[in-house]
Amino acid sequence: MNARSDKHRKKKKIRWGRIIFSLVLLIAAAGGIYVYAQINKGLAEAKVDAPVKNTEFQKNFHSEKPKDGKINILLLGSDSRGEKNARSDSLLIAQYDERSHVPKLVSIMRDSYVRVPGHGKQKINAAVAFGGPELLRQTIKENFDIDVNYYAIIDFQGFPKIVDKMAPDGIEVNVPHTMSKNIGVTLHKGEQKLNGKELLGYVRYRHDSQSDFGRVERQQEVLTKLKDQAASFNGIMKMPELIGLALPYIDTNIDQNMMITVGKDFVTGQAGAIEKFRIPEDGTFENKRYETKGDVLEIDIDKNREALKAFLEGN
Repeated sequence: MNARSDKHRKKKKIRWGRIIFSLVLLIAAAGGIYVYAQINKGLAEAKVDAPVKNTEFQKNFHSEKPKDGKINILLLGSDSRGEKNARSDSLLIAQYDERSHVPKLVSIMRDSYVRVPGHGKQKINAAVAFGGPELLRQTIKENFDIDVNYYAIIDFQGFPKIVDKMAPDGIEVNVPHTMSKNIGVTLHKGEQKLNGKELLGYVRYRHDSQSDFGRVERQQEVLTKLKDQAASFNGIMKMPELIGLALPYIDTNIDQNMMITVGKDFVTGQAGAIEKFRIPEDGTFENKRYETKGDVLEIDIDKNREALKAFLEGN
């Protein structure tokens, strides 16, 4: 009798185990279908005006795998992705430490005068024109001894759509003075909420006494606020739709799984506050002008290399 009872209980356990396993599979499948559907919904919202991606960039990008859980991503902002001889309008390195969950953001001034492999001394953003993200990766490695693992080129025409999806009520900033020249909008002085198009103008404006330095500060400010906005962006369920909306405007070698994995930390609030840095540091450069290159920032490479490595390594 006892033997029969034991056998019966074992059969019940096996049966319930199979039921639970089947339910887990169904939930996983439903989750996958939902994510796929939301990504497609975002893609549909992006419509057909997204630029054609440059497949050569991915093919030619020869990076190392991230070390110690620290992911370094080259972020490039551009109006003319895919065109020959196009220079990057914005140049940043974003680092995310999967272990400590600390995000870091490095802005590199586009007029920084550095050695570009095979092209001598140039403004650093010229590396993109000469050889795309791969040559820029090599340039950063040669001058600053930093390994970049991935790249993402963001076309500015998609930026307003992404912002308006994340923050339908706008992003609050304090505009220091009237801004209008060459940004397609007019922004008036004072604290206000800006929609996507206005926010793009805010981060791109450079016709004041601060020039590119002010623009870099505003870029870091806005990226920090977008990171905070992501944490309140209707939870993680909306993230696949946002990724689908952004994908047509981003030329990158980062796969969707990594986007979702890292994006999850930002949406759930697990990612910490963004730590920010700028190359060149104050006191480590001079303004120079060369006949063939125009105005450049003649930077102390050794000092900036040491400072950048210390920042990214957490020293």
